[in-house]
Amino acid sequence: MTMTMPTAPTESAIVTPEQVAALFNPRSIALIGATDKSNWSLSIYANLLNHGFTGPIHLMNPRGGIVHGQQSFGTIAELPADVDLAFVMVPTTVILEVIEQLADHGIRSAVVLTSGFGEIGPEGAELERRVVELAHERGVTLLGPNGNGFINAAQRITPYGLNIPGPLLSGPVGVVLQSGALASAVLGFAQARNIGISLLVSMGNESMLTLTDAMRYLVHDPDTKVVTLFIESIRHPEEFLEVAREALALGKPVVALKVGRSQKGSTVAKAHTGSLVGDDRVIDAIFKQYGVIRVDSLEDLIITAGLLAETGSLPGGRIGFVTPSGGACEIAADRAEDEGLEIPDFAPETVAGLKRVVPDFATVQNPLDVTGYILVHPALLREALAVVDRDPGIDVIVLASELSREEPDDPTRIYEMARGTADAIRACEKPVLVMGNTLVDITPFGRQVAGEVGFPGVLGGIHHALAALGRAVRWSEFQRTYAADGTASAPCEPELSVEATAGSTWTEHEAAALLERHGVPVVPQDLAASAEEAVAAAERHGYPVVVKLAAADVAHKSDIGGVRLGLTTADDVRAAFDAVTTAGREAGAEVQGAVVQPMRGAGVELLVGIVRDPLWGPVLAVGLGGVWVEILHDSALRVLPVTKDQVLDALRSLRGAQLFEGARGTEKVDLDAVADAVMAVATLADRLGERLESLEINPLLVRGSQVEALDALITWR
Repeated sequence: MTMTMPTAPTESAIVTPEQVAALFNPRSIALIGATDKSNWSLSIYANLLNHGFTGPIHLMNPRGGIVHGQQSFGTIAELPADVDLAFVMVPTTVILEVIEQLADHGIRSAVVLTSGFGEIGPEGAELERRVVELAHERGVTLLGPNGNGFINAAQRITPYGLNIPGPLLSGPVGVVLQSGALASAVLGFAQARNIGISLLVSMGNESMLTLTDAMRYLVHDPDTKVVTLFIESIRHPEEFLEVAREALALGKPVVALKVGRSQKGSTVAKAHTGSLVGDDRVIDAIFKQYGVIRVDSLEDLIITAGLLAETGSLPGGRIGFVTPSGGACEIAADRAEDEGLEIPDFAPETVAGLKRVVPDFATVQNPLDVTGYILVHPALLREALAVVDRDPGIDVIVLASELSREEPDDPTRIYEMARGTADAIRACEKPVLVMGNTLVDITPFGRQVAGEVGFPGVLGGIHHALAALGRAVRWSEFQRTYAADGTASAPCEPELSVEATAGSTWTEHEAAALLERHGVPVVPQDLAASAEEAVAAAERHGYPVVVKLAAADVAHKSDIGGVRLGLTTADDVRAAFDAVTTAGREAGAEVQGAVVQPMRGAGVELLVGIVRDPLWGPVLAVGLGGVWVEILHDSALRVLPVTKDQVLDALRSLRGAQLFEGARGTEKVDLDAVADAVMAVATLADRLGERLESLEINPLLVRGSQVEALDALITWR
């Protein structure tokens, strides 16, 4: 196998791409601890024999003798010198000794099936640490422990601890799973859908070889067109983003099922933003920014990967449907709308062409039902397909068709029909996706027919098929944009030094001053230490004005009566100053005085916030502000650094985005100006680096192209 090696991993990586490639492509394998008493050992040996491994298989058992029908070796030292991979199935009590012996014998790669390490507690974790330390010192690459191994179907190398049913279908879908038991379920479903895999890896504890190591291998593997991931946790976020960028640059889709949707919430209690940011929402933002296609079921994981492996990037989202069922048309139309796919009307020349093909009682429209007349005229479906293929307003065609499930006494007609449809699909210039009405297994007979006539993959079920198509279209658009500008995020700015006490909070006046110095539009304001200073500030700004409590330890001033609005006279301002400062003292706050601002009129109120995620760093949240943030929780997240296009995309994705269009006679919002202000906030937050815990503007008031921060809060780490 010829493989283009990727660039060197980051300094945090501990396994090189060359080591990973060597582990997944051994020419000879030794089973360490092989025994007829273990189903693990029996399964691994049978898998290697039954699925085409052509290299030597050596067995080591401390008692020697015949194991699995062949002579075993009593020690590792007695093994032949050419062993590339050891599959280790020994108790934890001797694992360190075994690693030493493997290194002494020159065996540089090992899969450790054994459990009883970090997953059982501190004692096991300490043993795991010692195993990894020893393996590093002695130059042995480990997969596991507590993992089932891998299946390199492309190269017929199958050191895998559970039974692999035949036939093993090789194909372009690579699979990495942080699960042992689910690996077999995923493999079984892929086989049932006639989707071949290139490599399947069960990661185990990831003590040395990590998810991102296996992911990087697949991104650069010529046998793999799509990378699929089952993720419980991402332990190396920077590497994950690097590999995601590499996949985007190469045009190779990454499809992921990330489990664990719990909202741990933010440790930042002082900002509204903390309630908007949770672990799963941050993962969602990461995936969107870096082109990782997220699914929510194992079925969609494989179906989406299988679709993209067959079609690659799709040219657009205008879909033409050709089906023999009116009911299927209706379901497809509903699901297409759910997925944001367009079903345009057929062009006049397409309508004319279809009327010459379909029966008179058929309605020519998109989605197209050619009717049950296909039972009389079997070629009807493919004749209609050829006409729709010429429609200039269609990007992708979905053809409703199924592979036969049962083999009749004379299958000649079935083969002829399947061959005719397959030939018609190959003759089309547009991508054609074949969709079944329900999600059922492809039978051995169906697989045989497909293989003989070259029938494409069949997407299982209308719901799953169109979910996969929607994801594929969105990924294709994203990848084209990425290829055009070559970036998934903005470059980082130089770090900014700010004098701030660790753990302190800057409320409105201090926070606003910092924001204003760094290009964020802020409403004019003055800090007043007395009622008379407040009156003087009000007269400078012009009535009406707002008076707010200034106290670093009060984040939400309105909750304690610390805000007075619409003040029109000097007496009003004096009374407001006394009221808000008294409210602060009664609440036990360290009162600094009051902030005086000009009163602003109505507009669209937004929240712009930054919260530091413990894994991914600073996260930007934009959403509807004011009181709406607590009621609607309508927000969009992006992980810093961001580009202006990403900010615009986040703003447009809000459920309340219609407000930007000037709903009910209000002024239309200049989104470009809003995005500029948000970018200034994001850039400042990025430059503040590790010292920043959170930053929040609520509200950011927008009236047409005028954008102003009315209130701000900064918490330092």
